[in-house]
Amino acid sequence: MINSTSTLNNQYKFLVFGGGFSGSYFAHSIRKLGCFVLTSSRTKNKDPYNFVFDSENNIIPEDSIFDGVTHILSCIPPDKNGKDPVLKVLTNKINKSSLRWIGYLSTTGIYGNTNGNWVSELDNPNPSQERSLKRLNCEKEWITSDLPVQIFRLPGIYGPGRSTLEAIASNKVNVIHKDKQIFSRVHVADIANAIIYIIKNKLFFYQIINIADDEPCSQLKVIEYGYKLLGLKMPSPVLFEEAKKNLSPIAQSFWIENRKVSNQLLCKKLGYKLIYKNYRIGLDNCLANINKLHN
Repeated sequence: MINSTSTLNNQYKFLVFGGGFSGSYFAHSIRKLGCFVLTSSRTKNKDPYNFVFDSENNIIPEDSIFDGVTHILSCIPPDKNGKDPVLKVLTNKINKSSLRWIGYLSTTGIYGNTNGNWVSELDNPNPSQERSLKRLNCEKEWITSDLPVQIFRLPGIYGPGRSTLEAIASNKVNVIHKDKQIFSRVHVADIANAIIYIIKNKLFFYQIINIADDEPCSQLKVIEYGYKLLGLKMPSPVLFEEAKKNLSPIAQSFWIENRKVSNQLLCKKLGYKLIYKNYRIGLDNCLANINKLHN
């Protein structure tokens, strides 16, 4: 277990590429520690700590954005050709910076289908989906860049404002049963806090780390608990073979693969303690957030 820590404070400057759900949560979390953080978006917005980056239209951040940067977290997905948008156009700017650390958010989809068996960082990638193949290509680009990068592989992400509860409330949930189908997931707070923990604790370095909760399970169990929390009656589940006729190709693709993602490296070897160990605790938090907004 790690026992060597450093303090994050206003001496550190973070650039977060991709200010979406995970990126914004991370930026908010690291700001609480006193760090200076800028987040990117494709177009200018009202956030005073925003900068514009759009590789497709060759909109590149000014050099001043990189002044004094110490840490980068990239949350931007591969481009249509499977290339990493940040490395494709910003490698020279990044190489000129005095970076201490770079993080890249990837996906556990790169492990492919294991028929419900466990996967860990020791398993060789075996992606079958095109989007996962592209992610693996981006991982390789980062790893071979000679930059101080760590790869974080993530399963299904949820949290306040983006959970099964909102899907149920907006009637966008599919109540589907597929025998022995397992999914892994992680609360967005654990993504942010695990990465902060890794940055602060420097005794051991692992280039690839899974961030997942303790309890992979069927999606149906999660949905059942969601309906229970909302005090609603769950519709009868539809068998996958019947339901898939009405699912989009990308929705169907999530059901093709079946695996359980191990967090033993993160939680046992490195000593990170999950905030939301399972979907029940996580959804309880999401419900508390909904109630807070309505009160």
